[in-house]
Amino acid sequence: MGSKNRNLVIVRSVLDQRLTVGQAARKYGLSRQWIYELIRRYQAAGPPGLEPGSRAPHRNPQTTPAPVRARILALRAELAGQGADNGAETIAWHLRAEGLTAPSRATIHRILAAAGLVPAQPQKRPRSAWHRFEAELPNGCWQADITHWYLADATRVEILDFLDDHSRFLLHLQARTAFTGADVVGAMTGLISTYGAPAATLTDNGLVFTARLAGRRGARNGFETLLAAEGISQKNGAPNHPQTQGKIERFHQTLKHWLSARPRPADLPALQGLLDDFRRWHNTARPHRAIGRRTPEQAYTALPKASAGTTGTPEHRVRTDTVDRDGKISLRYAGRMRHLGIGRAWAGCPVLLLIQDRQVTTTDAATGEIIAEHTIDPARDYQPQPPRVQPGTDPRT
Repeated sequence: MGSKNRNLVIVRSVLDQRLTVGQAARKYGLSRQWIYELIRRYQAAGPPGLEPGSRAPHRNPQTTPAPVRARILALRAELAGQGADNGAETIAWHLRAEGLTAPSRATIHRILAAAGLVPAQPQKRPRSAWHRFEAELPNGCWQADITHWYLADATRVEILDFLDDHSRFLLHLQARTAFTGADVVGAMTGLISTYGAPAATLTDNGLVFTARLAGRRGARNGFETLLAAEGISQKNGAPNHPQTQGKIERFHQTLKHWLSARPRPADLPALQGLLDDFRRWHNTARPHRAIGRRTPEQAYTALPKASAGTTGTPEHRVRTDTVDRDGKISLRYAGRMRHLGIGRAWAGCPVLLLIQDRQVTTTDAATGEIIAEHTIDPARDYQPQPPRVQPGTDPRT
């Protein structure tokens, strides 16, 4: 969960659930001064006040020095010729790497547009419409897939890749005429030996990754057997829905754009040489927008690694609901709908839920009174918890 949601949970635990600032500081492991600051921001601006402040420099494109403008246009041409990303944020990263003061992304975009280098894309969705799902730690989830490329003689070959979901660190990139299940197991075994076992994997439903659609109920292939033996959670996208593996599908576009800027290799060893060069460039020299303009290697090494059986940092959420006529509220947790027992005495009562990982505190939205506290049992759908007010009494009198 983002820091905004976590901060909202903290603020509302004080303002709506009557925790003292000291109690909130101990509960969430923060200083009292920081919690007072969050409350001040919330009271001044509401939830938007809890968002991190923009760090984008505010410059007028008319004041950008001519040498910097010229370097922006030159970088655009150089990066495009290399088959590399060449958008405004990437250009800004390269300017800073060269020791130059980079204008804002918007300023660079306007300079490129004024030079006729930005094609119109009216069909493109705004960034505010994107929905990102990302593992919270390196090795929290590895995405894997197989794509294809062509040699100089038009021979079609396959490329197997493994990508760390959190950092976009390219763990593995290998070419073969065709990959078998044993090849994939061998690659995964080598990666576990090098990087440790991830908490989960995400793949499509190809037979090298899963036998669940092969008509053999309960059967496992070699990849599934390896994951089970290592305690790794396996996730598979819905059939005919590649958006689930969106990061690795987008990665394939980057890879093929880069390969297209180079002559077709004559054979598999030549292609593998190109893939090795690409992997080094991708991991160490290519800044990525989704990870704060860091390189994947920087993002992968910046945090401790998740491992099989770990879940990363706690989830923080704020929800409002109304207790149903049977005295329950519903909450999605770990991909399944859970039903939390509140008590029929509270039927129809608007409530506020503050969720911190498995801990759920429910309060009367009107009074702030805590009426139930649950610790989610992942093995159960119904979560019983006696309400704090005895049944038969009016909870709002």
